[in-house]
Amino acid sequence: MSIFQAWLTTESIRFRTRALKALLRDQRAEFGAIRRHLRPGDIACDIGANKGSFIYWLSWWVGDGRVVAFEPQPELARALVNICRVIGLRNVTVEAQAVYSHSGRQDLFLPKGHQPGASLHQAALEAESFTTLSVPLVSLDDYFGENDKVALLKIDVEGAELGVLRGAERILRQHGPLLVFECENRHLAPGTVHDIFSYLGGLGYEGSFISRDRLFPISEFDAAVHQRPDGEWFWKRKDYCNNFVFRKARVRP
Repeated sequence: MSIFQAWLTTESIRFRTRALKALLRDQRAEFGAIRRHLRPGDIACDIGANKGSFIYWLSWWVGDGRVVAFEPQPELARALVNICRVIGLRNVTVEAQAVYSHSGRQDLFLPKGHQPGASLHQAALEAESFTTLSVPLVSLDDYFGENDKVALLKIDVEGAELGVLRGAERILRQHGPLLVFECENRHLAPGTVHDIFSYLGGLGYEGSFISRDRLFPISEFDAAVHQRPDGEWFWKRKDYCNNFVFRKARVRP
């Protein structure tokens, strides 16, 4: 199959359409911050890659660098490997592993019929029915060597954010990557989003939250307002804020 034919397959069109929607509609503020930060030659991590809406653009922006996509659901990981091969994203490595505070194995909880909601924490699931799958775990500090200058961590792990960050403490201290992550009180009980803000503040990070495609200082974030648990589907409200951008103070120009 030629490159031209590969790009016209249904799978390829869906992948690129999903990437365009993310860039132009769903994650405009996140992509704006990422695009301004990444440089050719950088290492970027997509943690909780799912169907890969971030991978396409990360691959372009790091150029001769590397994108490492972590996706513990085997079916989704295989699909990512295949689409990256088909459309020639040669700088992307897909790892069928979950990222956490330590390496080993752990159960992944999968809501039936809802792949994006998979979590290492059962308490993070709203679904009444789910299956479990034992998956390999890896900490980023174990995966990357000390000389691997990781520039970006995009994190979407349904309540396991603090574990991911603790497993990357050396990287956060040494290289100060940009952090773009989703985080919600409803997934963190008994903890809160402020536990994560405090942890990152202790490492010299400054944060922003995203509201209606704009970045606001984390000092203005109030979970009682911005993540108000009001109504059955409260997390789908337009004023609900669960996306954050944190950067190390004065690490990069």
